[in-house]
Amino acid sequence: MDRLEALVALNMAGSIGSVRLKKLLEYFDSPQGIFSASIEKLTAVSGIGENLAGRIHSFKREALEKELKLAQKLALKIITVEDENYPLNLKNIPGLPIVLYVKGEITQEDELAIAIVGSRKASFYGSVAAAKFASELVGLGFTIVSGLARGIDSCAHQAALKAGGRTLAVMGSGFSKIYPAENKELCEEIARSGAVISEFPLNEEPLKENFPRRNRIISGLSLGVLVAEAARNSGALITSDFALEQGREVFALPGKIDSENSYGVNELIKQGAKLVTRVSDISEEFNLGAFLPAKEKNGAGHDPNNEKENRLYELITPKAATLDELFERANMGIPEISGILLSLQLKKLIKQLPGKQFVRNS
Repeated sequence: MDRLEALVALNMAGSIGSVRLKKLLEYFDSPQGIFSASIEKLTAVSGIGENLAGRIHSFKREALEKELKLAQKLALKIITVEDENYPLNLKNIPGLPIVLYVKGEITQEDELAIAIVGSRKASFYGSVAAAKFASELVGLGFTIVSGLARGIDSCAHQAALKAGGRTLAVMGSGFSKIYPAENKELCEEIARSGAVISEFPLNEEPLKENFPRRNRIISGLSLGVLVAEAARNSGALITSDFALEQGREVFALPGKIDSENSYGVNELIKQGAKLVTRVSDISEEFNLGAFLPAKEKNGAGHDPNNEKENRLYELITPKAATLDELFERANMGIPEISGILLSLQLKKLIKQLPGKQFVRNS
């Protein structure tokens, strides 16, 4: 069993994200070593109870081999948290998934991404608005992220594809159990012009408890989340909560005051989400120039004409600075800072260390 296989096996054992993995690796030399440990040694690790220790200890190699063969049959890529091509935006969230199954391609341009989420029982107004914003955001170079669900999610994915843009779909089930079933064709379309993503083992059913976990990935892949329509207890509101915890911007499309589908978004606006009525209300929150290829900026490397990028770059020294420290000193919002940090990393001018710390490259 190599490191990738061991991480896949740990993910199959269940309830092991980056936090528990880090604690396990503090006790054991490698992911492979975790599987040779006794139940007593496993339960000595903080956060590893007897139930989880038992599942790890009793894990069968045959189950892993079956999983890997099925992944190959379904033409899936498996990306682990240790891979260089693990999505950069997702690296910055707490409790990030240790394994991603991917159909299609996640590319560098997907770092400029906005999530569009909302009600499964979308109204005509919500559907049209979600499609309009998805199409116009794609025109500005954004990738659209959503959850492959009925309603607003499907409208956002379809509009992005129709506009010739990229879209990422995050599932709450395994690839053998695509949900909803009527979106199997949409899943294939998305994979040809973006990627479909799941952290769940391939035969995982679309269980109710999986969707909040999926929602943290939707917001984690994005720089901001637009809630297009949401009732009082909509899952889209869970995504907006994760977005706030992850330092992402939250946008809300206002709805009719007498519509049940608008209750959630109107409450978000009351609580401080940015009300949006046009795409520029979203785009103005981000430094889009930071995401342009260097050749489009008349020269490679650090752009001295970009005042905000220059200001942030000067705050980053060979001594590590945390995201919170940069936020306090730069006088810019978290989404804008995140965009500029991504740009500086892509230009190889800075690098990120564990704990959301940033230093200049030597």
